[in-house]
Amino acid sequence: MVKKLPLIIILAGLLIIGVAVWQMVSVKVQTNTALKEAKEIVSNGNKEDPSETSNTTEKKEDPPKFGETVGLLTIPRLKSELPIVEGTDPNDLNKGVGHYTGSYFPGENGQIVLSGHRDTVFRRLGELEKGDKFEVQLANGSFTYEISHTKIVESDDTSIITLQNEEEELIVTTCYPFNVIGDSPQRYIIYAKPI
Repeated sequence: MVKKLPLIIILAGLLIIGVAVWQMVSVKVQTNTALKEAKEIVSNGNKEDPSETSNTTEKKEDPPKFGETVGLLTIPRLKSELPIVEGTDPNDLNKGVGHYTGSYFPGENGQIVLSGHRDTVFRRLGELEKGDKFEVQLANGSFTYEISHTKIVESDDTSIITLQNEEEELIVTTCYPFNVIGDSPQRYIIYAKPI
């Protein structure tokens, strides 16, 4: 048994590495699929059928379903294009940036909350500074926001999500610190205003 112990340890290590690689590849595939969907949504958004629109009444769209791709987040400074999906559950965040359900969408004059994993889509988020921009592209248009400030809060602090509808603001959140493996004790919050 003692002679087999090193072999068991090596096999266990290879199994752990294999699972980690499989998870990384799975997330990458899901993100790429959602990114393709997001680009199609954005490019097809301006192609309205005149027979489906009316000048007197506006057609109210159904809210997106959890996990549904809704748009594209572009971060020019990072040269990054990321799909936006509805919801912030782990399965949703494996596809891209999650839109916090219940928060507003661009153009609705309220708080827009987007979240993502620090070790996948938001790996380089800490490089952004005041004045950098986010561009949110949806089927109904493109919206640009400029970073006004950032802050770090404890992971259980939900006070940043107010869902106010008095003025439009974009809030982007991820786990913090960026270089921690496993659960993070804090959240990194970026506030951005429309321009």
